[in-house]
Amino acid sequence: MTPPATTNAADQHGIALVTGASKGIGRAIALGLAEAGFDIAVNYCQDQRGAEETARRIQGLGRRALVVQADVGFKTDVDRMFDAVLEELGTPAVLVNNSGVQTWKPLLDLTEQEWDRVLRTNLKGTFLCAQRAARHMVAKRQGRIINIGSGSNKAPFPNLVDYTSSKGGIEMFTRVAAVELGYYGITVNCVAPGMIEIERTRAEAPDYAGTWASLTPLKRIGQATDVAAAVVFLASPQAGFITGQTIYVDGGLLSQVPWPYPVERGNV
Repeated sequence: MTPPATTNAADQHGIALVTGASKGIGRAIALGLAEAGFDIAVNYCQDQRGAEETARRIQGLGRRALVVQADVGFKTDVDRMFDAVLEELGTPAVLVNNSGVQTWKPLLDLTEQEWDRVLRTNLKGTFLCAQRAARHMVAKRQGRIINIGSGSNKAPFPNLVDYTSSKGGIEMFTRVAAVELGYYGITVNCVAPGMIEIERTRAEAPDYAGTWASLTPLKRIGQATDVAAAVVFLASPQAGFITGQTIYVDGGLLSQVPWPYPVERGNV
């Protein structure tokens, strides 16, 4: 059989579906892709007002925006979402699996219901959306699927065992999907944010930014726009030969190991 042509999904700007785009990293990704020329399907689960604000900002950039509600952990919702996107906008050239939830609780206290909710939303949701998107991308012999992982892909995060498990699963899912879908011209990659300052993380600690900036080699906290920039790159023609990879957006934080000695600096 003849391999597909090497035309990339982002050679011509088209449609991008971003799940969990009502705020935070998801909103930044949606806006970044809109600035790059994509029309955006803005998915949300509960925050309709936030999703509509994201859509208004996209429209302010001169791009089309469709707000669509769905809980990505349920196939019926995913199918309904894709049906709406296909009817109103067309076939997505780019899917960003960003929807995610977490439970802040020790392993010994975590309930089965909490575990199931996190794995269903984060990991099963990624599977359901990627599968549905890929079935349409196959017909066009091109597409980009970008999954949002986490720094916990690489390092264990205490009190987040369900979240960490789901994100580690997303990284391996990314690699397997890349192998299977590469024949059809579809790339699949993972962007793994480190410590990013958004509404949720600012509520985790009195000085979230200051705490993590001091531990990061670049000596600053990450912003949602840093993550969006990596996603936009992976959706671009320049990333056409990159697949099955995880890009950490963490300022070098997770490249370190505990080091008990002072770090010498050069004479500059």
